[in-house]
Amino acid sequence: MSNPNSPYNQALGQTLIERSVREKIVIVGVTLDGHDDEETEASLDELALLIDTAGADVAGRLVQRRDTPDHTWYVGKGKAEELRDLCLAVDADTVVFDNELSPGQQYNLEKLLGRTAIDRTAVILDIFAQNAHTLEGKAQVELALLRYRLPRLRRGANAKLSQQRGGVGSRFGSGETKLEVDRRRIKNRISRLEHELVELGHTRDLQRKGRSRSGLANVVIVGYTNAGKSTLLNRLTNAGVLVEDRLFATLDPTTRRLSLPGGEPVLLTDTVGFVRRLPHGLVESFKSTLEVATRADYLVHVVDGSGPDPDGQIDAVREVLREIGAEAVPELLVFNKADLDPQAVADAVTWHPGSVGISAHAGTGIDGFLQTLSDRLRSLSTVVELLVPYERGDVLAAIHREGEVVSTTHEEDGVRVRARLADASAGRLVEFVVGR
Repeated sequence: MSNPNSPYNQALGQTLIERSVREKIVIVGVTLDGHDDEETEASLDELALLIDTAGADVAGRLVQRRDTPDHTWYVGKGKAEELRDLCLAVDADTVVFDNELSPGQQYNLEKLLGRTAIDRTAVILDIFAQNAHTLEGKAQVELALLRYRLPRLRRGANAKLSQQRGGVGSRFGSGETKLEVDRRRIKNRISRLEHELVELGHTRDLQRKGRSRSGLANVVIVGYTNAGKSTLLNRLTNAGVLVEDRLFATLDPTTRRLSLPGGEPVLLTDTVGFVRRLPHGLVESFKSTLEVATRADYLVHVVDGSGPDPDGQIDAVREVLREIGAEAVPELLVFNKADLDPQAVADAVTWHPGSVGISAHAGTGIDGFLQTLSDRLRSLSTVVELLVPYERGDVLAAIHREGEVVSTTHEEDGVRVRARLADASAGRLVEFVVGR
């Protein structure tokens, strides 16, 4: 488990699960009006997986049905006292609510329970802090951690109301409290991180422009966490991306070149996995990374077809895509893990016309998937006719490299080529275009 003195743990303070030993956790879910108990249980099962990924063990769970959250403890007073007794019985270190707690509710719960109380958001932030490796990823996670911590700052029980004096003007009032100093420091750090991410975003934009000049279509893999996105990227391109059977194993996007069955090359990018109720602060902090989906020509939406709720995963991913403005990008649904449950994947493909079923691990259905993707991309491209002088071999090479050649005819003035080209490629070769 990670070093408690790391900048991520320091940023989140006492809300993180300590990872020196495997802690015992009690998880709590509240079924609010308009939701059902099955939905709550499924969400709690996912929370248990998140906690295991964070490095702790679930020792008990508690569920309550309420019309609205209690403003003091989220759960009712009686259920809060029952929760305290359960924590004592299992010797729990921390309580994790599946629902989002306000700073006031978190404070009141910790006071009543005598132990740390956090919510689902804190657990996800903790996992992201463990898995961020690139400079941009680390900055994005730290920014999300600090935004989460800022409204939750509170004065320690033994802290003096004023720990600094105002110097010459002290007779007009006390200086800043430690709480105010901490809040100001966090705000300053947030401002610096935002500036750093803007600069890193400019670098990423330059990289994107360089790729767009290549004329290659951009295909972005999206999907629920642990659906098999990185496994698919490795299967198709030998990218060597980390693959583990756990949530959020990879956070940083990876782009590789892929040749489709027709010979046309594309750029294939893996992205961070999504999850139900992905914290808004994380979406905001990772916006520059997630924007790769908004600029895609096509999305490959990978779904765990063997899981208990594929449609719920699809909805969760599409909700995040809407939040980042990528809902209009065309997508190909790919139901993965046919090696684990072939019938479930086959049924999912039947219920979702136009989708495909594969096993990225075993390689089953990959050829059909690539052909379908190639056909979809081809439908987006334009067939253009070009007349290329014989001495311009570089132009002919570019056409073959960036598009799909439909026919070639040798004429007196040069080579007449009919090819499927993306708009960017056709624009660069406009001086040779003679028809569409």
